[in-house]
Formats: sequence, structure tokens, C-alpha cells
Amino acid sequence: MIYLSQLLGNPVLDADGEKVGTVSDLGIATGEVFPRITSLAFMGPGRTPIMISWRKFVDTYDENEVHLKVIATDLRFSYLQPDEVLLARDILNKQIVDTHGMRVVRVNDLKLSDTSSTQLRLLGAEVGARGLLRSLHPALERVALRVCRTFGHPLPEKIIAWSYMDLVERDLSNVKLSVSHKTLDDMHPADIADIIERLDPRLRGQVFAQLDDEQRAGAMAEFDDDAMAAELMGNLTETDASRMLSEMDPDDAAELVSELDYDKAEKLLRLMGVQEQRAIRQLLGYRENTAGRIMTSEVASITETATVADAVELLRGLDEDFESVRYVYLTDEDGKLSGVVTLNALIVAPAETRLSELATEDLVTASPEDDQEDVAEDIAKYNLLAMPVVNDEGRLLGIVTVDDALDVLEEEHAEDLRVAGGTEGDDSGHASALIWLVRRNAWVALWALGVIAVALAVGGRLGLQETLAVSIPLAAALVLADDSVSYVTNFFLENDPDDEDSPSMIGFTFRGIGIGAVLGALVALIVLALESIMASPAVPTVDPSLEGLGAALTTGGVAAAVSTFLSFAFTPIYLAVLRHRDAHNKETSGFTLSAVAMLVAVVVFTLVVLVA
Repeated sequence: MIYLSQLLGNPVLDADGEKVGTVSDLGIATGEVFPRITSLAFMGPGRTPIMISWRKFVDTYDENEVHLKVIATDLRFSYLQPDEVLLARDILNKQIVDTHGMRVVRVNDLKLSDTSSTQLRLLGAEVGARGLLRSLHPALERVALRVCRTFGHPLPEKIIAWSYMDLVERDLSNVKLSVSHKTLDDMHPADIADIIERLDPRLRGQVFAQLDDEQRAGAMAEFDDDAMAAELMGNLTETDASRMLSEMDPDDAAELVSELDYDKAEKLLRLMGVQEQRAIRQLLGYRENTAGRIMTSEVASITETATVADAVELLRGLDEDFESVRYVYLTDEDGKLSGVVTLNALIVAPAETRLSELATEDLVTASPEDDQEDVAEDIAKYNLLAMPVVNDEGRLLGIVTVDDALDVLEEEHAEDLRVAGGTEGDDSGHASALIWLVRRNAWVALWALGVIAVALAVGGRLGLQETLAVSIPLAAALVLADDSVSYVTNFFLENDPDDEDSPSMIGFTFRGIGIGAVLGALVALIVLALESIMASPAVPTVDPSLEGLGAALTTGGVAAAVSTFLSFAFTPIYLAVLRHRDAHNKETSGFTLSAVAMLVAVVVFTLVVLVA
């Protein structure tokens, strides 16, 4: 057996015994159970880095020197292959994941085994004190071993086999590992989260980015540090972050979104499918530290008149990533929770049995405004795997699962140990429509970049200055068209068409027409006011060529007013599309709806300008 530390720095001698350099590194072929040494890297004359094939040119080796088969002039350089890594550069003194011990360790040395007179293979990494002492100086290791033996406490090696090593310091996603090699990707999300939390801060984002969406979502839900979780998500692109949120359970996603600033959260939610966005927004509508905030809306429910066969068919149709099912909840003809059937009862009952005959009607339920600690304690008290959350009318809103309850109890216990009081979250509620529109309109400067190109399409009979004047109201028309889609989306998320208290489609239509008329008139008045100011005798005309801007601005104002009115008049169509696709369990992209609405606005605006 020999160690990498014993080879580094040793002289490299050619066939004539002439020194050609000193050992600086060894390359291995990773696609093997016990990787063989494939390359020898050494520093040649003038500190020139040289790499040669181990098999072709190395004759013998020991702890003191390496002998080559040929003279220096016959050496031929080689290059590192895609499936090869360098031991000293890529592994030594680096953090790795011990996938067997589920921990992060630092490599102090690497143990090699000679399978023949010249062939070396990597056995594993030394992560204990012996490897650290040996890397400093072999004499330190010998002294430490003698001292430990004297006191009857041996100092064993701590070797992690190559098959249990996962390299995280470099992006080795394209490196072919051995078939039996277990990597970080194969571990449970909770173990992945623990390992990432223990990594150096500069490595966390690198490792997290190498996981796929499902693994990221699972690990993100297991992080104890919410600030670190938000930071990791902030390092992802908006598309990747939104896709990861879609993979998470709604309650976990809502908790993560609540840690983000308003603008960032809105961007990510708008990129999500409407169905996932709706579930998250509903949970965010409840106060922090309440049952509504930690419940999940993924519930297996069915009418009380159904049979066991119907319930089994329902369970078979659920997605693989559906929240773990422990109970099937029954609802009456009014949609109220009437009972619950356990999976055990379903398994042993005949298929034709009515669920109402198996149901437990004496239910323990929670209100969405109940304190989360009280709900968690009740789950523990009554030995439940999940507790249903119902509104004042008794309708099922969601469930609080036992794993969420355990998280709450753990957090509360940690706070008690720190003798620190809990902090109340801000009761932000739903922002008013006016404040929401003001925040959204801050993006008008970004839309204006594309507005100029659209305005030039009607520039055939308008001068450049008049075309630029028309582009100003077009910018407002585009932003308000985007706002009309957001208005529809918010209405869709907050109102259930099956709810008797929900506004009717007729009421929504008249309300949209009214908003469109008011906003259209407001746009027209602002543009006309600007035109009257420019035409006022009190304002001197600096350049005679600017006299036509007032008329162009008026034309654009009228076009923007008509476009804005029609954008909100079309909102019932957008709402009908959303509800139709939701009824068929299809996702709808908010970005696509916005793009369609703005395209319609551009077409209407252009037609009005051409007619005028």
C-alpha cells in the first residue's frame, strides 16, 4: 500500500537515471470500481508541466522515486481524457460527500494499492487524523501512532471507498463514474439538504445547481435555514426557480415564497402554471403561524355516496407526486366534510361497500386561522396522520400532515430552548388593486423598448418624431393590457365558480367593462392634456418641425384609450379559458396569456391609428 502524499514531490528518473522532474499529480480513470492510475504529471525543467501515460512510460515506483522505461527524449506528452480526474488537483484537500455515512468530509490523503509491479489503483480517501499528519510529514504520523499505542488507544485509518465518494468541488457531471458508484443524486432529499448545509458557502450553489428539479424541490423543503434556502433559490434563473416551485408541495412552496421580496415572488409565481399559482396564493392569503399557512390543498376527497371501488379508482388516478395519502375524505351534497375513511378500511372492505358505512363521523378538524402549534399538538394528542382544515361552513380546504406538525413542534421546541419568543409575521393580506397596478406599471420603461419597434410599423405616413410621439400612449396600452390579464388571474385564483358567494360571470363582465372605460378615459385625458399644453400659446415652439407632435399624440391617445377599453372588455374571454383549462386539469401559462393580450392591444392600437 502506498499513499499519494508519499509520491508527490518524488524525483522522476528516465531510463539512464537522469532526473527529468518531480511528481506533481496522478490521473485516474473514473469509470472503474477501483480506478487505475492512467497518467503521471510532473514538473519538468524550468517548471514546465508535463503529463505522460503511466502504462506506457512508468517502469517502477516506490516512496522515494519513480523510474521511467525510456530516456527523456523519447517521452510523448498525453492529455487528460473526459473520464479522468487528477487526484491532487481535484480530490486532495477538497470537500467530498461520504454517501455511506451521509456526511461531508475533507480528503486528507488518498490510499493506493499496487495490483502488479507497475499498476496502481485508487482504494479510497483518508479523511482521518492519520492522513492529515502524514500529509504534513510522515514522521508526525509515526509519532502519533506510538503515543496512541502507549495509552492503549489505537489511531485507525478512516478510509472512504471510491464507490462511496461523490465529488462536489468540480463540476464532474460529464465524468463517467463506475456503475456501482453512489452519488449525491441517489440520496434521500433530507440527507441532501443536510449535506448541502454543511458544505462551504461557495460550494452550496454549485452542488445545488447540479440537482434536477425534483431533487431540488425535495431538498429545498428539508432545509432548516430559510434564509439559506432563499439564497440558493436566488442563484437560480427565474425559469428554473419557478419550475422548482411547481415541483414542491404547495405548503412548502408557499413558505419559501414568503421569504422572498414582493417583486421576486411575483415574477416566479407568474411563470408558474395557473393551477400551482392558485394553490400557493391561497395559502399565502393566511396569516403566518396558522393552520392555513402550513396545510396542503392536495387532498383525496370524494362524495359520501361513492363506493370503495370508486375510492380505489380515485387513488389510482392521482399523480405520483401527490401528497402522501393516509385518508379519503367524504363530502356531502353541499360540499361539506361529512366523514373520513382510512386506507386500512378501504383495503379490507368489499368493492361495492358504500364509503358512508366505513366512515368515521366524529372528526377532529381545524380552522385555517387556528394557531399552528395548537393544531400540531392536537395531531399528536389524537394520534392522527393528518388533520382536515375546514372553513366556517364546514367545507374542506386542505389537510395538515403529520410531517408538517412535527416540523412545527420541532421549531417551537427550539424556540423554547433559546428562551426566545416567536415573531409575528406581517399580516399583509391581498394588496389593493390600486397599489398592485402602481407596482406593475413600474415596468413601463422595459416595455417601451419594444414599443418603438411596433410604432415604426405605422411610420409609413408619419415622420419619425410623430411616430415616437405615438409610441408613448402605446406603452401605456401595452402595460394596461398586461394588467388586464393579471386582473383576470387574480379573480380566478381568489374566486371558486362553484362557490355561491363568488361573483357571477355577468357581474365580472360588467365590472371589467367599467374598469376598461375608466382607465381608457383616464389615458385619453392624460394624452389630451399633454397635447393641449404643447398647443398652448404660453409654450413657445422651439422647433417648427415639432408642431405635428400634438396631433400625433392625440391620435395615439385615442388609440390607447380604445385598446385599453377592449383589453378589459375581453377579460371574460380570458377567464372562460382559464376555467375551461382548469376543469380539464390543464396548466395555463400566465406569460402566454399576457403575450396574447398585448398582441391584441398592439393590433387594435395599430388599426385605430391607421383609421385615424
